Amino acid sequence: MTAPDVTITDLTVTFRRGEVRALDGISLRLPVGMVGLLGPNGAGKTTFMRVLTGVLLPSSGSVAVDGTELTSRGRRQEVRATTGYLPQELGLYPDLTARQFLDYMALLKGITDRRARRARVEEVLELVSLGDVAHRKVKGYSGGMKRRVGIAQAILNDPRLLIVDEPTVGLDPEERLRFRALLARLAGDRTVLLSTHIVDDVVQTCPNVVVIERGRVAFQGAVGDLATRAEGMVWHLTQPATAPPPGLPTVNVTPGSTGTTYRVISPTSPAPDAERVSATVEDGYIALMHGTAPERTQPGPDLRVG
Repeated sequence: MTAPDVTITDLTVTFRRGEVRALDGISLRLPVGMVGLLGPNGAGKTTFMRVLTGVLLPSSGSVAVDGTELTSRGRRQEVRATTGYLPQELGLYPDLTARQFLDYMALLKGITDRRARRARVEEVLELVSLGDVAHRKVKGYSGGMKRRVGIAQAILNDPRLLIVDEPTVGLDPEERLRFRALLARLAGDRTVLLSTHIVDDVVQTCPNVVVIERGRVAFQGAVGDLATRAEGMVWHLTQPATAPPPGLPTVNVTPGSTGTTYRVISPTSPAPDAERVSATVEDGYIALMHGTAPERTQPGPDLRVG
C-alpha cells in the first residue's frame, strides 16, 4: 500500500442557511503516520471528521484522498471504501461475539466473498490482540477490549485514512498505553487522525498535530513546536489560597505542605515569588486556547516535517 495523500483545501461548512460557520476555510495536507487533532468542545472537530469520512458534504472547498474528491457526491462511496472511522460511541451488538460482529461489519463494507471475509476478520482480530477471546460475546468485554473491537471494524477494509475519535476516554492507564501502541502500529504507511481531549495521547503518539478553534486552524505542525507557543510564559506560583489565581489560565494544581502550587500561563511574572519553568505541549495548547500565545507565521498548509 503506497502512502496516502490527504489534501484539504479551503474547507468551509455552514449550517442554518449560512448563519453558523462550523468550519471556516481550513487548508491542510495530512502526512503519513499519526496526526493529533486537538480543540475545545464546539471547535468544529466533529464536523471536520464527518466531512473526511464522507458523511457530510462541505458548503465549499475540497477534500481529496489520492486525488479523489470527497466533495463529489458520485465519488464519495469510493473514498469511503478507503477510509476507516472509529466514533467516540460505537454501537456494538452485545449478544454477538467479536467474530460475529466483525463478520457482519465486513459484509456492510462490501466484503461479500465468504472465504475472503473470514480470512480478513481473523487477520484484524489478531492485529488487535483479540484472537484468543473472539468467541466471547461483546457484552462480557472490558472497555478497552470493546475499543479494540471498534478499531478492528474500522480497519476491515484496510483503509488508507483512519480516523479515531476520543478512543482512550474512560480507559485505565494500562489499556490507554495498549491502545496507543496499537494505533502507532497501525499508522505504518497510512494516515491516522487521532481526535482527543487528552493532550498526553498526542504527545506520546503523534509527530504532528492540528489544533482547531472556532472552525479555523489555530496551529498546525510538529507536536513539539506547540510547546514553544508558551515558552517563557509558564510559571509555578505557590500560595496558601485554595482558589487558583484570578484571570490566569491554570494548567495544573499541586497541593503541598507549604501551600498549593499552581502552574499558570502569563506573559509576565504573576507574583514576585513566581518561578518560571519550561513549557510543555499542554502549556502551549492552553496558551493557544486562552489567546496568550504569540502569533505564529505558518509557511503553507503542508504538515509534513523532517
